[in-house]
Amino acid sequence: MPDDSAWRIALPHTAAAVPLARALVRTALAETDAPADRDTAELLTAELVANAVAHTRSGAPIELVVELLANGCQVEVHDGDPNPPGGLSARPDAARPDDRPDDRPDPWQEHGRGLLLIRSLSSGCGHRPTAHGKAVWFTLPAQRTRPTGA
Repeated sequence: MPDDSAWRIALPHTAAAVPLARALVRTALAETDAPADRDTAELLTAELVANAVAHTRSGAPIELVVELLANGCQVEVHDGDPNPPGGLSARPDAARPDDRPDDRPDPWQEHGRGLLLIRSLSSGCGHRPTAHGKAVWFTLPAQRTRPTGA
C-alpha cells in the first residue's frame, strides 16, 4: 500500500464482511494519535458494509477503505452497483420538518435507519461514482483528548 494513512481490504460478499470491516476500522483507528470515535466509526462502517452486501448483486466485489486524516478519518465502501444510495446526502431541514417525510424511518419497519444514522452521526457523508460502481463514504472528526489529571 503506497499511502501509510489509508487501509484497504477486499471484503467477502457475505454477512461475514461486517465484523471484518469493524475490526479493520478499530485496528486502523488504534494506529493514529488523534483517532475518531472508534465506536461510532465501527457502527457507521457496519451500516455501509451491510448495505453493500444487501443491495448489490451476489458475488460483486466490495472494498473497504479507511483513510486516517490529520483531523479524523474517512471511511469508504466501494461496491459494484452504480446506483446511489437513497437519501444519504440529503439532510432533513429542521426549519421545515414537514417538507421531507421520507427522511424519517417508519417506526414499525425493521430496516431503513442505517443511512439516517450515517447522516446524523458523521461530520460528512456522500457517495461518488467509481470505475466499477460507486463509493459511499462518511467522515468523522478526531476526538478531543482530555487533559491528563482531569
